[in-house]
Amino acid sequence: MGQQQNLIYSFVARGTVILAEYTEFTGNFTSIAFQCLQKLPSTNNKFTYDCDGHTFNFLVSDGFTYCVVAVESMGRQLPIAFLERVRDDFNKKYGGGKAATSLAKSLNKDFGPKLKEHMQYCVDHPEEMNKLAKVQAQISEVKGVMMENIEKVLDRGDKVDLLVDKTDNLHNQAQDFRQHGTRMRRKMWLQNMKLKLIVLGIVIALILIIVLSACHGFHCGN
Repeated sequence: MGQQQNLIYSFVARGTVILAEYTEFTGNFTSIAFQCLQKLPSTNNKFTYDCDGHTFNFLVSDGFTYCVVAVESMGRQLPIAFLERVRDDFNKKYGGGKAATSLAKSLNKDFGPKLKEHMQYCVDHPEEMNKLAKVQAQISEVKGVMMENIEKVLDRGDKVDLLVDKTDNLHNQAQDFRQHGTRMRRKMWLQNMKLKLIVLGIVIALILIIVLSACHGFHCGN
C-alpha cells in the first residue's frame, strides 16, 4: 500500500458535479482540486497544475472531467495514462447511461472502488503503465499538456499550502470497526451475564425466604 501514496486522490465529474471520488488521505487537496475543476475550460483537453510537490492532473472528455492528484515525482505522463484508463472504464460502465443525470457523489458506492482498483493497478504494474504512458504520449502529445502553477489557475496571489495526511486505509478502518464491534459485544455479554446473575441471586433469595417463611425458620422437619 505504501507506493499507492504516489496517487493521492481521484474523482470523476460531470461539469462541476463530482459523481465519484476516492482517497485514503485527509487534507485540503480535495477542495483545491474542486476549485481547479470550476476553473477548467469545458473543451476536451488535458491539464496539469503543480502545487507544493504534487500535481493536479485533469482530463476533460465529452462533458466529463477525470482528475488525479499525484506526487510530482511520478511525472506527467503516468497520471494522464491513469486518467485515460479511468475514462475508458467509466465510459464502458456508464456510456449513454445514468451518469448523464446522476447527482453529486451518487456513484461513489459503485465507482469509488473502481478508482481504488485503478490506483492499485498502476502501483502493481508500473512498467506496463510507463510503457502505455509513453505510447499515449506519442499519440496524444501528452508532453504538450498545459502545465501551470496552481496559484495562477485559482487566481491566488498568495501561495497555496497543500495539506496531505495519510489516514488508515479502508481495510484498517474496517478492521478497527470489527475490533470495536467485538469489544462492544464482549461488554454487552458481560453486562448481560451480570444482570442474569443478579436476577438469579434475587430468585434464589426469594425462594429461600418463601421456604423459610412456610417452615417457620429451619424447623421444617419437626
